Amino acid sequence: MLKQLQTAIVQGDIAPGAKLNEPELARRFGTSRGPLREAIRGLQARRLVHVTPNAGARVVSLGVEQLGALYETREALEGMAARLAAERMPKADIQALERLLDEHAASIGTDDGAGYYQEEGDYDFHYRIVHGSGNAVLADVLLDDLYQLMRMYRFKFSIGAGRPAQALDEHYRILEAIDGGDGELAELLMRRHIGAARKRLQQDETTLHKIIQEEHS
Repeated sequence: MLKQLQTAIVQGDIAPGAKLNEPELARRFGTSRGPLREAIRGLQARRLVHVTPNAGARVVSLGVEQLGALYETREALEGMAARLAAERMPKADIQALERLLDEHAASIGTDDGAGYYQEEGDYDFHYRIVHGSGNAVLADVLLDDLYQLMRMYRFKFSIGAGRPAQALDEHYRILEAIDGGDGELAELLMRRHIGAARKRLQQDETTLHKIIQEEHS
């Protein structure tokens, strides 16, 4: 139940800011209220849902400043993860990650990138880099505390003409730096990769404000 509800939120089937109607969701997912409430508590722990006493649960909706802060945090911490991965990631894991990117390339070729940002866990390039850093504190912050929230907004704002292919090319360059053991370059490329997404949001604030207003309407 938790997985189903999480996927619906991350992929936008249940919109940011939407109130979670328990009877409606129980019918939709074919479950009882007990498991549904347990799933909502799990999503609250993953920062996807905000629960207000006597008002119920709503999907989290970040404002412009909060989104900027989230991307700044990603830029700094994932940059560090890439640098550490260049120093610590085993060769076999690097080769496995290259095969994963080849799979992503084939996927983009068949569905125009529609599914590129839906991948998570071991199928997610960013997830694998953080694991490859060998830093448990980074993993706790990026893969437990913030991961699903970051996925929701990566998915929401990264789909666009040519963007999945561009992101894939940037991933290949980051991996090349990691494979070469160049931590400084790997960090620079990762920060640039995430920073570019942050700058696109800032440059397109009109659209961003419109989306956020729609979330709250």
